[in-house]
Formats: sequence, C-alpha cells, structure tokens
Amino acid sequence: MFDTLSSRLGDVFERLKRKGRLSEEDVAAALREVRIALLEADVALPVVKDFVAGVRERAVGSEVIRSVTPGQMVVKIVHDRLVELLGGSTDEIRLGTAPSALLMVGLQGSGKTTSSAKIAARLGKRERKRVLLASLDVRRPAAQEQLAVLAGQAGVDSLPIVSGQAPLAIARRAMETGRREGYDVVILDTAGRLQIDEELMAEAAAVREAVRPDETLLVADALTGQEAVNIAKAFHERLGVTGIVLTRMDGDARGGAALSMRAVTGQPIKLVGVGERIDAIEPFHPERVASRILGMGDVVSLVERAAETIDKTEAEKLARKMQKGSFDLDDYASQLKQMNKMGGVGGLLGMLPGIGKMKTQIAKANVDESVFKRQAAIIGSMTKTERKNAKLLNASRKRRIAAGSGTSVPEINRLLRQYMEMQGMMKRVKKMGGPAQMQKMLAGGRGLPPGFLPPR
Repeated sequence: MFDTLSSRLGDVFERLKRKGRLSEEDVAAALREVRIALLEADVALPVVKDFVAGVRERAVGSEVIRSVTPGQMVVKIVHDRLVELLGGSTDEIRLGTAPSALLMVGLQGSGKTTSSAKIAARLGKRERKRVLLASLDVRRPAAQEQLAVLAGQAGVDSLPIVSGQAPLAIARRAMETGRREGYDVVILDTAGRLQIDEELMAEAAAVREAVRPDETLLVADALTGQEAVNIAKAFHERLGVTGIVLTRMDGDARGGAALSMRAVTGQPIKLVGVGERIDAIEPFHPERVASRILGMGDVVSLVERAAETIDKTEAEKLARKMQKGSFDLDDYASQLKQMNKMGGVGGLLGMLPGIGKMKTQIAKANVDESVFKRQAAIIGSMTKTERKNAKLLNASRKRRIAAGSGTSVPEINRLLRQYMEMQGMMKRVKKMGGPAQMQKMLAGGRGLPPGFLPPR
C-alpha cells in the first residue's frame, strides 16, 4: 500500500546518508521533499505540517548535525515521528462484561459487513469467544442474508431474521439474545449510505444510545484516500468513534488515510483488512507500519504470519521426507498453498528489510504470481498415482492434464523441471547429512538451484 511513499522517502534518505556531515540547509531541503511526498500520498495538510514541524525541531539540533551518522539519525527521527503519528502503540478491541457489544458503522461499500464477519472469526478462533452477528441493515437488498452467509463462513452464529423489524428493535433483540443464550460478544452491523446524511447518523446514534457498546468501530476503505479522513471526522463528532478499521490495506492506495485518520480523530486504527479471505484481518501495529514505510521491513509480522499459516503437521511431514530424500508433487503443491496463505511473493517481499532498494530489479524480473495458481491447477488435474510418480507423465497424459487445468503442455514441462530441480536439492540435502546441513550449504553461497522461482 505504501510503495510510492516508501520509494520517495527512500530516495530522500539515501541522499542524506551519503553525506558525511549535514547542514541545516541539507535538513531543510530533505524535509521539503518529505512534505511533498506526504502530500502526494494523500496525507491531510494539517497532519503534514505538524509532522514536518516535529521532525525539523528534532533534526536541526546539534545532536544530529554533529552525529557520526547524521543521515541515519534523521531517518530515526522520522521513524519515531511516524510511530507517534500512527498512534504509538497497538490498540486491541476492548471487550466488557458479556455480552460485550461492538457497533460497526461506516458508509456503504466500505467493507463493513465483511469486516464484521472477519472480526467475529478472529474473536471466535483466536480468543475462543462465543460471537453473535446481527445485521441492522434493513434497506440494502439481501444485506441481512449476506451477513448470515458470512457468519457461517466465520464459524459463528447470526441473529435470526425477522421481516419488517426496525434497526433499533433488532439491536435490542440481539442484545437480549446475547444475554439469554450466553454469548460473549454481539457484533451489530449497522446500515450504510453512499454519503453521510442526517438519517444515517440519527439511526446509528439511536442504536448506540440504546446498546451502549464497548466499542464503536468505524470501517473505512483505504482506497478512498483523503476523503476517508473527512468521513472519520464526521462519524467521530456525531457518534464518538472509539476505533477505526481500515479495509483494503493490501491495495494500491497511497496510504494517506492510514497516516491521517489517527491524527485527525484522535482515535486508534485497531484493525486492518489485508485480503478477501475471512481470516485476512490483522491488528494495526504503528511501529511495524512505520518500519515498512521507511524500507526497514517487518520481520516480526512475517514470522507471526508464518506461525499462523504453516501447518505444523505438514511441516514435520515434509521434514521427514527431506531426511529420506523423497519429495513428490503433492509436497510441491502443499508448499505453493502455504506461500499463497502467507500473501504470495509480493506480500512476503514487502516485509523484508531493504527490499525497497530492489523494487526496480524485482519489477524487471516480472515474477507472475498467477504462475503459482496455474501450477496448483496443473497438479490438481493429475491423478494420485501421477502426483506420486512424475515419471509416468508421457505426452498423452500431459495433453489430458493441460486440457483439465486450462494450461498448456509447455507450462507442464516447466513445472516438472522446477519440481525435478527441487527434488534433486532434497536428495543432495540427504547426502550431506539432512536438513541440518542445508543451512551450511546456503550459508556457503550455493543457494537454491536455478529455476526455483517461476519463469518470466
């Protein structure tokens, strides 16, 4: 999401780092470029002015000017200010006495209904809470039915639909059901509008007054840019928003909304949507986001995502196969699936430190992530016997697989070459003494075999 901003700031700081000493004029020139970069990223003007003023105050001091590494000191100051701007610390959803009520508000199309289901899934899976979802949207066609379907996908319950019931009555019935049936959390998904109007605000305010929710969460689409800040301000002034949920943070937005909303409303961004899957929602970590913006990577999030997505049983099974030197196409497909769960090549690269400097080379490499999906389709079109023994794949079988997977025979041949190279690597690992020796092989500079990554 922050690629453009990260690239611009990276260029500014790279020039600073090349200088042995910094004058106040050098800092001023760099901050002018930082200001332009933030404005181009849709950060609100008052926020930009306050941010740049805070950095300037710290950066022109004698501590920086006389520092052994003045450029690095300026980067640290900007990083610290970014963390402050984004909220300083991670704010999780607060739950009160059961049933705890979460009121979801926002404009139509912001992803409010989907976010309600994602939060329900997160609370149910990670915190073992019993969650009830209730839709108060009686105007949008099939909105209540949509939430019921999403509740099923999230593995939580939804409030039975009563035709003709008003939003306020639905909210009261949901809370009564939560108390009577022992739910820990009740999530109320309010109606949205295409734009802010008095009817929308009055309805949400009446529900809030009746329910007294522990959290009033504003759901905003990060792709709406600076307008999202105006929306947040209006909702907060009328409803007293306690937190923000930003959706589509994995998109190609400029990122200004994320940088501005905390400063404008004074309320923390609590969660961010990072994909379409029901589990694609994460806590908002200001320090990690600041590090990613400045090209420092986010290794902590990468490790956490790996821990959540990698199947321990499958990993142990693969380790045993490596020790035996055996690696079939089922194992290859399993690795593709795990990488896709972790966000694909693009998602993983974005979390690696210093990757910003390599963006041009990566773009020229033309890594097509759809290759992995086509490879998974090819393996899925094989029989169980063929996946266990790739040597059975003659010309006629390849034509059948290509027709079944919507691919071509040359694509199948490329997949098989990559698979054979990986299988060869596994056998070399076995000969060298197993997985423990693999790290030594990689540390020695030999690396992965040619063709490990998909072709252009």
